Amino acid sequence: MRSALTAFRLFQPDTPLRNATTIFILTTLFYFVGAELRLVEALSLFWPLNGVMAGIFARYVYLNRLHYYAVCYVAMLLYDAVTTNWGMASVVINLSNMIFIVVVAVLVQRDRRLMKKTPDPLNALRLFNYCLIAALLCALLGAVGSVGIDTHSFWPLFADWFSEQFSTGVLVVPCMLTIGMSAHEFRLRLEQLFPVIALIVSVAASVVIGGAGSLAFPLPALIWCAVRYSLPATCLLTFITGTTEIILVANSVINIAVATPFTTPMMFSARLGIATMAICPVMVSVSMAAINSLIRQVSLRADYDFLTHVYSRSGLYEALKHEESHRHSRFLTVMLLDIDYFKSINDNYGHECGDRVLASFARQVQQVVGEDGMVARMGGEEFAVVVNSGDAQNGYALAERIRTTVASHPFTWRQQTLYLTVSIGLGSGRSESWQLTEVFNTLMAEADDHLYRSKKAGRNRTSARVSDEHIAATAGSETELR
Repeated sequence: MRSALTAFRLFQPDTPLRNATTIFILTTLFYFVGAELRLVEALSLFWPLNGVMAGIFARYVYLNRLHYYAVCYVAMLLYDAVTTNWGMASVVINLSNMIFIVVVAVLVQRDRRLMKKTPDPLNALRLFNYCLIAALLCALLGAVGSVGIDTHSFWPLFADWFSEQFSTGVLVVPCMLTIGMSAHEFRLRLEQLFPVIALIVSVAASVVIGGAGSLAFPLPALIWCAVRYSLPATCLLTFITGTTEIILVANSVINIAVATPFTTPMMFSARLGIATMAICPVMVSVSMAAINSLIRQVSLRADYDFLTHVYSRSGLYEALKHEESHRHSRFLTVMLLDIDYFKSINDNYGHECGDRVLASFARQVQQVVGEDGMVARMGGEEFAVVVNSGDAQNGYALAERIRTTVASHPFTWRQQTLYLTVSIGLGSGRSESWQLTEVFNTLMAEADDHLYRSKKAGRNRTSARVSDEHIAATAGSETELR
């Protein structure tokens, strides 16, 4: 799954004018959203602009240029010039917004330069810390700029700036950094929606029950989402939940001050509580992503031969079992290939040369077979090819292409040329999908028998059943038929 930004090609390295225009439009759009949610003249209930733009600058390395940051800053100033009468205070306030954007983007880019790309809990915690540092710096300057246009003193303004920037950053930035990562799509089955249903119920319970503790009600459901869904989906659900709670608290729909009037310090506490809660499902999700990545690596090592990068014996059987789910019959050709006199290569040139020969041979076979079949190393210098050939003649023709390709492409080792040949035995037959593994085993035994006959007849040849004798006449090649 690609991100929306990538899918619509909003940014490209070689289109600076379009990049600048897009940055200007996005800055204006999200500034408008934040301005519409203003609680007082200078402060907003929810300010998505800084988190969104920090995520964009962090994602695209080529946007981290002074002129792109300048476009973002100018867009903020122009919006304020049209919609407010703040004057010079706007310069300071919007500079504080830029501080948050630049600090987060630079720190995330620094992690990437240090090759810290793999999602893990430590990376999630670092992002939490980056938002904390950026919010503190942003709040210092933002509170100074807001003193002249607001009746509050510096410290209440600092608390409001910090809590708003920190909570918004923790909720928005992970979404911007993870959306577009490889992920499974939601399945529209009821059991797949249970975590989301639980999340909705928990937010509703927060509204009904109230109290400071009600802000943590969605946490178990978010942890459940982190376990069941992908990292981008978890970040998105966490963002939606946190944003919803902030808006509901500010409008007293979630009543965290049951017996007392709602105050600014309570909003400060609510924002920090929601931000702290938000990091938990993200950390669980990145932990699950790391575990799943490790499982895939282990599975890959089991299913593929490390040296030749084709299927292992067990991997071939797993692939055949997967194919059994496809409900259609097919005509299979199973080939068993053996590199002629491979032991002499190891004896004369060493095992390193032998390993290189095996890898080169596997590549040649895979190139000939292409997407039409499966190639596996069965052990030593013996390989198997399984192909849906349509009939025995096509299967035989493919085997001959493999044999002649190997013979016509010598292998060079330390300025010495090695001419390789291969002996091939074939087994062919029709199979229904649910019989695939069973038929494969039968055809493998047949192919093994004909491989023995190829070797006995002098090697560098393909052998098949007597009933396929017409194939030899058609192909016009060396074939031993018994």
